[in-house]
Amino acid sequence: MFGAIGMQELLVIFLVVLLLFGSKNLPELARSLGRGIQEFRRAAEDVKKELNLDDIDRDLRG
Repeated sequence: MFGAIGMQELLVIFLVVLLLFGSKNLPELARSLGRGIQEFRRAAEDVKKELNLDDIDRDLRG
């Protein structure tokens, strides 16, 4: 599923996160993580678009 990480490892990671942050903070942590991933993807897409525009500008000029 996630490469070399199996179901047992995911369960251990989940339990450690649960112990560290508590059950009340877990939904907010998940939301924050989701927002961060979404923002990272948007930034990566912006960089790709910018690089493609630079390539197109060079091709047109040159």
